[in-house]
Amino acid sequence: MPAPTTPLPGALAGLAPLLDHYGYLAVAVLVLLDNCGVPVPGQTVLVLASVYAGTGHLDLAAVLLIATGAAALGNGLGYLIGRTGGRAFVHRWGRYVLLTPARMERADGFFARHGGKVVAVARFVDGLRQYNGIIAGTTEMPRRRFLAFNLLGAVLWTAVWGTFGYLAGANIGAVYHTALRYQVWFAVGLGVLVAALLLRQVLRYRRRRRAGTDADADSGPGSG
Repeated sequence: MPAPTTPLPGALAGLAPLLDHYGYLAVAVLVLLDNCGVPVPGQTVLVLASVYAGTGHLDLAAVLLIATGAAALGNGLGYLIGRTGGRAFVHRWGRYVLLTPARMERADGFFARHGGKVVAVARFVDGLRQYNGIIAGTTEMPRRRFLAFNLLGAVLWTAVWGTFGYLAGANIGAVYHTALRYQVWFAVGLGVLVAALLLRQVLRYRRRRRAGTDADADSGPGSG
């Protein structure tokens, strides 16, 4: 399967020989690994495969279907890893990475309220895409809730990047660099939002703790 004649930018050019040789299999394997904690260029190969589809070298429907299934399966494997071994890892090694039981409890509370939104949008942010399934499993996010948002996130991610690659076509170089720049701003915005939510949780926890201390003092000897 020959590559498109359009010059490919950066990482896309590096992946072209792999996609030329293995086609849909390369898409399935790299996207699956990328979504279960292995740092491989799954998103990049999805974009490149979509560019190939736009030039008639691959079928776009097949690319999207395979990538969606691989993304959902990869994140599901990450969830199983977190669900079966995440707690044991945190209990044994968490203190070495500043993950104390109190912080784990706050993470549980955060995922109980916002886990669905995190799982749905995490694929658009490098780092979160690779590990959000493991985090969801470790915090024991309900299985059915995870599966629903995992599939939603996989569909959104493949649709956005697949459509992007397909429509970019001959302009893939300029469009690709522009998209990467906007992705950085998206990641920064999401990071600020997550930090704000965590700060709110910390402030609430401190207020509840202070209120409990004041109540204990009021009910102590000599009160009333």
